[in-house]
Amino acid sequence: MVTTNTIFSKIIKHEIIADIIYQDALITAFRDTSPCAPIHILIVPNILIPTLNDVVDDHAVMLGRMIILASKIAKDEGIAEDGYRVIINCNKHGRQEIYHLHLHLIGGCLLGPMLVYRDVK
Repeated sequence: MVTTNTIFSKIIKHEIIADIIYQDALITAFRDTSPCAPIHILIVPNILIPTLNDVVDDHAVMLGRMIILASKIAKDEGIAEDGYRVIINCNKHGRQEIYHLHLHLIGGCLLGPMLVYRDVK
């Protein structure tokens, strides 16, 4: 389990109340409290991996399980057929807000464009 005090580690340890929809020894999934779509679920590893840049070979099984769970939850939530998006943000330019690796499962409506380029310096 997580040994640091990110908000996600507190949810994983049930120190903060969240709408947890799945938890096992490797990963936890819960509904986002500020959803950007009708379905917005976060899937997080139970160990602290700050960013995608910190992933190593030993994390392969856990990462695979995160992707498989995203697909299963999409089916369970009724969004698999129409489609959904899976996003992992990394660092400042990737708009990562919580430095505990997490996957966003988003769907339940027609989603906007993947990315709108802005020439921001």
